[in-house]
Amino acid sequence: MQTNPEPTVPYGQAFALWRDKAIEPWRAYTRHAFIQGLGDGTLPEVAFIHYLKQDYIFLVHFARAWALAVAKADTLDEMKTCAATVNALVNDEMQLHVQTCLAAGISEDQLFGAVEETENIAYTRFVLEAGYSGDFLDLMATLAPCVLGYGEIGRQLATKHSSHTYNDWIACYSGAEYQQTCADVGHLIDCALTSRLGTDYTSGPRWATLSHKFETATRLEIGFWDMGLRGR
Repeated sequence: MQTNPEPTVPYGQAFALWRDKAIEPWRAYTRHAFIQGLGDGTLPEVAFIHYLKQDYIFLVHFARAWALAVAKADTLDEMKTCAATVNALVNDEMQLHVQTCLAAGISEDQLFGAVEETENIAYTRFVLEAGYSGDFLDLMATLAPCVLGYGEIGRQLATKHSSHTYNDWIACYSGAEYQQTCADVGHLIDCALTSRLGTDYTSGPRWATLSHKFETATRLEIGFWDMGLRGR
């Protein structure tokens, strides 16, 4: 049996199982050259700014997907967690992008109106389509790689980074507030699977479909890093 080379993170059982099942693309995502450049400070600033501009657009769509999850939710607790995630995206995470880009002479209006790269369109529309045509579980499987992957990357870089160049970015995703969001989302996914599919949710055909969606979203994350590293 292949062992999991990734660190243990407290984001729930389903996430750990999905991650293990897609371990090769997951490693390519969370250990990408873009991430290494953030940690050691070698990532060119122009690539980082280009990534932030594209990620701002991504987060606009991502917030809409989480808002859609509120509508797809079955319980008040699910609605609360999804609504809290929308708030964290719009009022916290996106502000990091605004402040960093503003320092580089790029206004928030320019961010909102930036031209989307192909990789951005592919990823965001995949997530939204999963929500429009599927149910709450389909949305969670496609949303999880971004939310929980960034949490895992933040934790890794917090202990391994050798440069302070991108400290603000690392602090955002390794910080207690974002890590709590990851823990909440992981718990949300576990409870949603159990309530809809039962405690033995991995034994049915639906699990394979959800795992495939998780892996596809992970591969799209790799493409997003490639786009960021390439710059414009």
